[in-house]
Amino acid sequence: MDSSGVGHSGAHRKEHLEFKITISTEEINNLPLKSFDGKVMLVSGTDDLSKAFKEINKHDVVGFDTETRPSFHKGQHYNVALLQLALPNKVFLVRLNETGITEEMIHFFENPKILKAGVGIRDDIRIMQKLKRFKAEGFTELTSLSKEAGLQVESVKKLTALLLGFRISKSAQTSNWEAATLNEKQISYAATDAWVCLEIYRKLITLKSASRLIDDKA
Repeated sequence: MDSSGVGHSGAHRKEHLEFKITISTEEINNLPLKSFDGKVMLVSGTDDLSKAFKEINKHDVVGFDTETRPSFHKGQHYNVALLQLALPNKVFLVRLNETGITEEMIHFFENPKILKAGVGIRDDIRIMQKLKRFKAEGFTELTSLSKEAGLQVESVKKLTALLLGFRISKSAQTSNWEAATLNEKQISYAATDAWVCLEIYRKLITLKSASRLIDDKA
C-alpha cells in the first residue's frame, strides 16, 4: 500500500473509472452524428398494439419518450400524439392520437417490474394522464441517475454526447406529430430519442456498478 493509504491496484482502477462530468456545445458539435439504425415499427391499429406490447413486456428495461404537436399560439394546446418505446434493436412508435391510451398500455405503465427509462418522465406521465388516468410504476428519470453519478448535464442531447460519444439531431422536435403520415425525418428522430434513453440508462447503471465495485475493493 502506498503512502496515501490506497493500494496501487485500487488507485489504478480509480484512474480508469474517471470520466467527464459535463460537455460543451462546441465539443458536442464536433462529435459524429448518429441515429437509430434498427427496426422501427409504427403502431396505430388494435392488432399491432397487442403484438407490440406482447414483445415489449418480455423486457426488463425499455427506453421511453413521447412527442406532442407544438403550439405556436397563446392558449392553444394539443394532446400527446406519439409514444416511443425502445428495445435494444427495435423501437415501437405508437400513434396515441389514433389509438388513445389502451388497456395494454395501462398494464405496461402500471407494471413496476418493467423499467421505463427517459428524461422529463414526470411531464410525459402528466400529459398521458390527460388521455386516461393510470398509476405510474417503474418509471426511471435519467436526470436523477445522472446526478447520482456526479454528472452535470441533464438533457437527452448532452447525456447522449457525454455518455455515448455521439450527437443526435433535434431538428424534427417541433414538427407536426399529428400529421396523417409521419415523414422519415420524424420517424428517425422519434426512434432515436427513445433508443438513446435506453442506452443512457445502461451506461449509467454500468458506471454505478463500477463505482460500487471500486468502493468495495479500495
